[in-house]
Amino acid sequence: MSKLLVVDDEYRIRQIIKKYAEFEGYEVEEAVDGMQAIELCRRQDFDLIIMDVMMPELDGFSACKEIRKFKSTPIIMLSARGEEYDKIHGFEIGSDDYVVKPFSPKELMMRVNAVIKRSGKANSEPEKDIFTYKGLSVDFSARIVTIDGERVEMTPKEYELFFYMVKNKGIALTREKLISEVWGYDFFGDERTLDTHIKLLRKSLKDYSKCIVTLRGVGYRFETL
Repeated sequence: MSKLLVVDDEYRIRQIIKKYAEFEGYEVEEAVDGMQAIELCRRQDFDLIIMDVMMPELDGFSACKEIRKFKSTPIIMLSARGEEYDKIHGFEIGSDDYVVKPFSPKELMMRVNAVIKRSGKANSEPEKDIFTYKGLSVDFSARIVTIDGERVEMTPKEYELFFYMVKNKGIALTREKLISEVWGYDFFGDERTLDTHIKLLRKSLKDYSKCIVTLRGVGYRFETL
């Protein structure tokens, strides 16, 4: 049985999520703030964390950033703020999805199922090869990207997106294809999520950002110039 950690200072929100999660067959642990969430994550493993952003003691963004130092557990952020800046910040610190309040509990559970499914597939089917281009090196099995020997830190979703594009080097990838392959057919967001991650990915790649070519009206292509 998969175990979820639900982190929210509102009792009502925790109980709604717990009710639907247990109906889906998940075991649920609760935390009322970021500090408690970090301590729980140090003591035990979870298959996914649902983390509210605005909480006392320690906010969700800070808690997510701290947890990422010692765990790669998938994290879905919850927030009443839906501005692009907040979503970008959430992705930058390592969250896997971002859900704006008020939300549909059924949709949230579908997102939870999708993220856990993708996470399990990624962990069980690692690629065992390395791609190199000049000073850029991509180790698929170790999930490590380096530029001129220096490791490049990326969010989990950046890794997935970049690895897929590199493995399909030279191929025009439509926006729909990228979303379906990286986020899954059951993705509930919009195409701006893809654009946000491409923007973050280019920032991470520095001089090699030019390898990601925008195909206007179509999508993107990774190519070695």
